[in-house]
Amino acid sequence: MDQNGVQILLQSLEKKIQVLDQMLRLNKEQEELLKEERLNMDRLDQILEEQGQLAGALERLDEGFESVYDRTREEIINGKVRYRAQIQRMQECIQQITAKIATINAGNMRNKMMMESQYKKQKQALAKSKQRTQVARNYYNSMNKLNNVQPQFYDSKK
Repeated sequence: MDQNGVQILLQSLEKKIQVLDQMLRLNKEQEELLKEERLNMDRLDQILEEQGQLAGALERLDEGFESVYDRTREEIINGKVRYRAQIQRMQECIQQITAKIATINAGNMRNKMMMESQYKKQKQALAKSKQRTQVARNYYNSMNKLNNVQPQFYDSKK
């Protein structure tokens, strides 16, 4: 095996780091969006869509890495001395990836709790608005009944 297999593995890990950086950026943007008083649902949907696409890209990168690694594993293990620098760089990349994934997962949990809180506030506001409308309707109906006075001098003998 020449350097191509090892280079492909390194490039795959570096690309994964770039994708994870994009996910971190989107995660932060989602967090800022959820902190706002008025939730922008359109932007939230865009962020969730982009995160889904990035998750798909990560999955494809993982599959590609595994297939290349399966083909080159024996050569890398047997050539530890020859590929020492590349192996060390791969280990560093894997550590970075692990740290970024942990950060993303923690951010996702925080954002999930914030999103549930936002939905709860929206639901309460909707219920309060519905209650106010009902009170106003009842008041209007009762006031209409008070003003509807039957004639006092009505000849009922006809």
